[in-house]
Amino acid sequence: MNGENETTTGRTEPAAPTLTAPTPAAHTPALLAALIFLVALNLRPAIAAVGPVLVRIGSDLDWGESTLGMLGAMPLWAFAAVSPLVRFVTARIGANRTILAALLVLAIGCVVRSFGGPAGVWLGTLAVGAGIAAGNVLVPVVAKRDYAKHLPLAVGVYSACITAGSATAGLTSASLADRLGGWRGALAAWAVPAVIVAGLWTLRVIHNSTGIGSDGHTEERTADHTSERTDSSAERTGSTAERTMGTIGEQSVRPRPQTEAGTHQAVPRHNVPRHNDLQHTDPQHTGHNADATIHANHPSETTPLWRRPMTWWVTMFMGLQSAAFYTMCNWLPAVASAAGFDDATAGVHLFVFQSLGILSGLLIPALMRVHGDQRCAALVASLPMVVAGMGWMLLPNLSLPWSLIGGMGQGAALVVALTLISLRGSTPAETVALSGIAQSIGYLLASVGPLAFGALAELTGGRWTAPLILFTALAAAQCGIALLAGRDASNTH
Repeated sequence: MNGENETTTGRTEPAAPTLTAPTPAAHTPALLAALIFLVALNLRPAIAAVGPVLVRIGSDLDWGESTLGMLGAMPLWAFAAVSPLVRFVTARIGANRTILAALLVLAIGCVVRSFGGPAGVWLGTLAVGAGIAAGNVLVPVVAKRDYAKHLPLAVGVYSACITAGSATAGLTSASLADRLGGWRGALAAWAVPAVIVAGLWTLRVIHNSTGIGSDGHTEERTADHTSERTDSSAERTGSTAERTMGTIGEQSVRPRPQTEAGTHQAVPRHNVPRHNDLQHTDPQHTGHNADATIHANHPSETTPLWRRPMTWWVTMFMGLQSAAFYTMCNWLPAVASAAGFDDATAGVHLFVFQSLGILSGLLIPALMRVHGDQRCAALVASLPMVVAGMGWMLLPNLSLPWSLIGGMGQGAALVVALTLISLRGSTPAETVALSGIAQSIGYLLASVGPLAFGALAELTGGRWTAPLILFTALAAAQCGIALLAGRDASNTH
């Protein structure tokens, strides 16, 4: 669950193209708006389905653990490379059309990966990662736009959809391989839901291309297009839309008064409740017209983001928690199989690991303001993975309990990581820039997990002790970074 990415690292640079939200939620029919959650369901299965059949892929193609580890890391490389570029595609064709293209690329990637030969495995995996990367960027933005008055609920729903899709793929992949004649059919099957959702999403693209505006006239809907900003746009009045997930644990948001062309425009203080009533984020109540941007460029910090230590603590936390999740998504079934469990049972362990994230993600916000900062939440979310790593290493025959404990940690850690990104940005535009840094570099860091895990397994003759020692060490490092990234935001710059 991730926000829009940008590469902007300082306030003095020209503002980058920004997604705009000209169309209020009320202009998108409820059924069409809800399609964004179906898109979210497709953002993990094509990756999560690989783990349960990874050993079969290696046997069929005569690939060792190092090569399989590289295969597991490739989607993360695609995330890191493609995520910052999505905004440029969106600037040309709009968010809705970009999501449609991403779904089609994802579906094509699933087919090529399965039936394109050894080279197709790599090209298809790259395409799968690219399609999902675009969805990672745009799903939170579109959900925020369409559900501005119920943002926390929308965040919870699309996060749950992402986790549910991942868990379902992990549970069913091995059985699909048995029924469809091998791993190729099992992986290709995930092109089907992507194509179905792409067909439904086409209805939304058509609807938003032309429609009836709020004034009763036919108008071109440009809700999904972006506007080019110049340096002066950084001083213009922007939207008062809240930062993604920024309301968690916060009592109020005080947008800064801005002026344009000598006209003073005061922005009142809005009290932001802790739960779902986000009525002040409705564009119709903020004094902005339908062309209000999703985020504003307010000059705040003179120190560029890349020179702030907190930027790198948050980035490292994002990367380490992603490394733990994707390492186990790829290798947990193999570890369980080595402990004596059959493929179907190993898939159940992976399902437990992934699905428990829904529950822990809903519970961890209660700890987000203990002692006034996020250190408690970040540490509580990180420790379970250390316990799970030690458990898989020392008592692998108890894989299911370790999957449960690790699953609670990974779901909570993701919510903490996204919340830290939101809270550590001084303005909405800065939050977007921080998200771009944390996700791009964070995913590069995360790719070390599945890659090194496989390499160590091959070097040690298929034994899992050394890889699990590395996994546990990375989890312990996440605990240390949690104490730094979770410090009070007022003391981080």
